[in-house]
Amino acid sequence: MMDTEALHVALQQSFSPDASSRDPAERTIKNLKHVKGSTTMLLQVAAEKQVQFEVRQAAAIQLKNICRECWVERVSFTGAPLPPLDAGGDDNAGGESSAGGGGDSNDPQSKKSNKPPLLDAEDKASIRTNIIEALLEEHEKSIRDLMAETVHSVAVHDFPDEWPDLLPKLLGQISRSDDPSQALRVHNALLALRKICKRYEYKSREQRGPLNEIVVRSFPLLLPLAQRLSSADSHSLEAALMLKQILKIFWSSTQFYLPGGRTAEDGSGAASPALTDPQVLQPWFDVLTAVLAKPLPEADTGLEPRGQPTAAEERNAWPWWKAKKWSVQIMSRLFSRYGIPSYAEDECKEFARHFSQHVAPQFLGPVCETLNLRPSGQFCTDRVVHLCLTFVDLAVELAPTYKMLKPHMDFLLYKVCFPTVCLTPDDVELFECDPHEFVHRQNSPLADFYDPRMSAITLVTDLVKHRGKDVTQGLLGFLTEILHRYGTAGDNKNHVEKDGALLCLGSLSDLLLSKKKYAKELEGMMVTSVYPDFNSPVGYLRCRACWMVQRFSAVPWSDDGTNLRTLIQLVLQRLSDPALPVQIEASKALRFLIEVEGAETTLLPVLPHVLHEYFRIMTEIGNDEVVAALQVIIDRFGDHIEPHAVALVTQLATAFQNYCGAGEEDDDAALAAAQCLECVATVLKGICERPELYKSMEPQLVPLCLQILGNDGEYIEYLEYALDILTFLTYFPEEISPRLWEAFPLIYVAFDQWAFDYLNLMVPPLENFIGKSPTQFLQGTATTPDGTSVSYIDLVFSMVAKTVAEERSSEPECRKALSLYMSVLHNCRGLVDAYLPMMNDIALAKLGQQVNAEVPLTRIAVFQVIGSALYYNPQLELAELEKRGVTQQLFAQWMKDCEKMEKWLPRKITVLGLTSILLMPTSALPAAVSSSIPQLIASVVNMTE
Repeated sequence: MMDTEALHVALQQSFSPDASSRDPAERTIKNLKHVKGSTTMLLQVAAEKQVQFEVRQAAAIQLKNICRECWVERVSFTGAPLPPLDAGGDDNAGGESSAGGGGDSNDPQSKKSNKPPLLDAEDKASIRTNIIEALLEEHEKSIRDLMAETVHSVAVHDFPDEWPDLLPKLLGQISRSDDPSQALRVHNALLALRKICKRYEYKSREQRGPLNEIVVRSFPLLLPLAQRLSSADSHSLEAALMLKQILKIFWSSTQFYLPGGRTAEDGSGAASPALTDPQVLQPWFDVLTAVLAKPLPEADTGLEPRGQPTAAEERNAWPWWKAKKWSVQIMSRLFSRYGIPSYAEDECKEFARHFSQHVAPQFLGPVCETLNLRPSGQFCTDRVVHLCLTFVDLAVELAPTYKMLKPHMDFLLYKVCFPTVCLTPDDVELFECDPHEFVHRQNSPLADFYDPRMSAITLVTDLVKHRGKDVTQGLLGFLTEILHRYGTAGDNKNHVEKDGALLCLGSLSDLLLSKKKYAKELEGMMVTSVYPDFNSPVGYLRCRACWMVQRFSAVPWSDDGTNLRTLIQLVLQRLSDPALPVQIEASKALRFLIEVEGAETTLLPVLPHVLHEYFRIMTEIGNDEVVAALQVIIDRFGDHIEPHAVALVTQLATAFQNYCGAGEEDDDAALAAAQCLECVATVLKGICERPELYKSMEPQLVPLCLQILGNDGEYIEYLEYALDILTFLTYFPEEISPRLWEAFPLIYVAFDQWAFDYLNLMVPPLENFIGKSPTQFLQGTATTPDGTSVSYIDLVFSMVAKTVAEERSSEPECRKALSLYMSVLHNCRGLVDAYLPMMNDIALAKLGQQVNAEVPLTRIAVFQVIGSALYYNPQLELAELEKRGVTQQLFAQWMKDCEKMEKWLPRKITVLGLTSILLMPTSALPAAVSSSIPQLIASVVNMTE
């Protein structure tokens, strides 16, 4: 029996460099979820201040993981139990497996016992009783955050029904905020309250009942506290930390819906107005305005609040800047939801009118003051600048706020936006010293959510779009002057300024290309201001020149084609640029140029060199846009790709494996890996008239497909592409190789265990397997983990049965599954008699469900199965129908639905099935069929007209 001291020792030894001590400790920790009382002991260790910090942290991690995994049974959206969280690895304490990670994923026994244990009622009650007090007393941020996550995990399942005292306990602590000695406990209570609110943050309106109650009970406490913390004489870090938590609670409570109030008649206490009442929220808006407007002087001034860090990373994490971030984030979200009253929901229209006419204009003042910090030489975090620019962007469309902005357009455009879009010294250093990271940041899909450069560009483009008469001419004049100044300057050129000007112009490409008066000037701009930069000694200007090609590839060229040929040559040269970011942008630029008329003449002679350069770049870095550009080239020059097809596929397969090996944390590589497979499919499509080439590609592609289909769904993000590739490999060659047949059972395992939703993509390769080699299909068997042998045809019939019986299957999925029956019947004539009863059971049950459906598509799919069965063996199929007593009803419905068959295939199969009946002696036909011979003949005639 384990006690707290033994647990402490195990946690401590899990950090030991000595494997003989560490390994047993890790096994002990991994088994904690099975030990009664372990969660209570883990909480005791985590909360004990005398224990070594690393041991406390390890205990807190284990407590969080066990509560998350073992509080209730985890099920998927289909209701199936999910495997333990530790199978995929989670936070680690000590070694990797001390977080519960590990186990042999290939061990059949481990797969059988995938269901995690559940905590009993006593252990749960102990956690609910003690976790809040431990959290309230915790000073260490990392341990505090872990405990708060545990509170969140438990609250997800137990609040409010099983944990009714949670909210009163937290609010009771928050109510003691006037006592300075309680500052830590108040902050931690706010942290826990935020975790509870977060539980409902993304819930629908109907599921937010507990959150409405939390708001009604907590906001009267939180508002005066927030007012005090945001007052002009409140400067402590503790005040900023508590204020930040209050604003996060407000965010979680309001970002999607404004909570409703409570009436005295509902029996839950005193009446409380809804937050949609402008008078209720106005004090909160005053708090948000005060937070954003609060001056944050430099540390060397000695002014309050004191102690602002000087390092950028520390400034970004400083609680007062965090509070500002949350204030403007909240207001930006409310502005996006309620800034235009006509878009607001009916119950919020009055609030939306108040917000648009009073609140948004009021908040615009401190937003603009904040944006003036950098132009005036003061500091402001990137995140706050980004959110302030987002708020201003929303204000552009709204008349009351734009009226306030209009006199300050020059300030916004030339003092705020333009300096923000320009490269910083850190950006230039990154370009030169860490080009991989520079490329990653430039191509990050998350940049829109945090990068002030992106929000500045968005603001500029939206100003031109919505308020073009006021800003376009002045802005273009400003940018053109920068380009002219750069071109006429001597050695003292401002490279960063020119890069910023080109970025602004490129971002306005859609507008400039759509207006004749601007479009006719673009060719000259490209030739005079962009072409020279392809050979600039400044790397980021060469990079920007390639980017400009992507934006202005559709420029109407007025000369004899010389400018276009020159541009293509310039871009081709940059594929071999010494700077990686330039190579990336050049490779992306080429995909736009090949679509331009006349480009093929220049590119075709150097196609092998171009392909070589693309693969060299792909070896250097994983970038999905580079691979997408290669795919466009392959598609464009499909007729000329055949000589390079095998080499292309080989290099794409190698690149895929390299990108897969980059690790889960490299999102760029994962996207590039997917693009590689899509590119492979493009090559396979392009050589369909040379089926002999597919065989030579199998050594590279089959292992890749088997890898994706296996491994318990580890590569599920690539499954769609693997199935596409398998479809090509099984369709075009004359026969299917033994190595390729290994994919057949893996497709079933994927369907059965982790890729049910991919059935539509699984059917084509399965039909190819069946059609190309029926004998091998009927002889094939797979071995289950328990050693049982299952035939391939049983696997197929299981897939159909599961799909048709599964409630969440769509009708198109059911129809696709039924087509597998047709494939078996048409390719295995005379060989699958024993399967007709099962086939009829499934198909006719589906027909019964669909007999009254207005859309006959699924009924028609069933009739195709019946028609195929009649063509397979009319005597046996009619006997099956007679045995079930459905012959007359089935044929009556079939003849009725014949009129609705528009496609060639169901008409053809109907003719095949019905003519198979007509070939039988009349005496051998059931009465229901023999009496309907004239109608059957008429249907056949109609089908063939």
